[in-house]
Amino acid sequence: MQLLAKSSTDTLAQQTNLVRRYIDSINWDAMLSSFVTLVFELLFFTILFWLINRIGKRILRHSFTRYQAKRALAGGRISTIETLATNAFSYLVGFFYFYAILSTLGVPVGTLIAGAGVLSLAIGLGAQGFVNDVVTGFFIILEGQLDVGDSVQLNQISGTVTSVGLRTTIIKSADGTMNFIPNRNISIVSNRSRNNMLVSISLPVEPNVDVHKLTDVINQVNTDLVPKYQTIIKAPDLLGIAANPDGTFSYQIQMYAENGEQLNLQRTFLSAYLNALTKAGITIPQPKLNLK
Repeated sequence: MQLLAKSSTDTLAQQTNLVRRYIDSINWDAMLSSFVTLVFELLFFTILFWLINRIGKRILRHSFTRYQAKRALAGGRISTIETLATNAFSYLVGFFYFYAILSTLGVPVGTLIAGAGVLSLAIGLGAQGFVNDVVTGFFIILEGQLDVGDSVQLNQISGTVTSVGLRTTIIKSADGTMNFIPNRNISIVSNRSRNNMLVSISLPVEPNVDVHKLTDVINQVNTDLVPKYQTIIKAPDLLGIAANPDGTFSYQIQMYAENGEQLNLQRTFLSAYLNALTKAGITIPQPKLNLK
């Protein structure tokens, strides 16, 4: 028993001496110096790339502002290109930042990149949708199909464009819904903000209405209202009475306005026409309700 106890004590002492010698062999000054150097390098790269990102974005924003002032281009077009350029710059800065951080930590970035090539086929098969988004988004931006601020309809979704990217396009609907649409799903773009828009107004009238009196009232309304709206491109054109599919009749009026103003003008002129006709004693037929 005494021999076993002595053997155990000697073994423990040897292990303790081994650990002590290992600890004593460590160059704590060099390790501390390396740690402090690593921390300062990481802090330096973080501050450096933060400044590059901030200053670069400010330069881009200032450049696009000056370019728009010189060229007198549409604000939406400039905003679209500025957003795309800013995002691309951010991705580029982020890539070099993580490359510098990994290199500082001693991670073999070159080996990782070479190894990633082995998985390129599998990644490519899984990223077909992403590639389609990027390619489609590139041509949407290149061809100028839509810009930030445009009123558009993409397939079944309509609203105002808030962002155009290489992967997704964001549309804000009239009720405030934000629609994130992958670019590969955009097949038809109906842009309502590029040309002057038609304003069509239909006034319900009786078959035996006094057309001359009706025309005089409408002309008077046009004389009073048209000078107040600079967004009217072409003055109202009186098309006359037309038959509706349900057998009723309506007096057709149309004009052209700047894009985005058509609904406001349609409501304003329709209300003014109806009020003027009522005051002139011209009967406005009421729609017939089907109670079946």
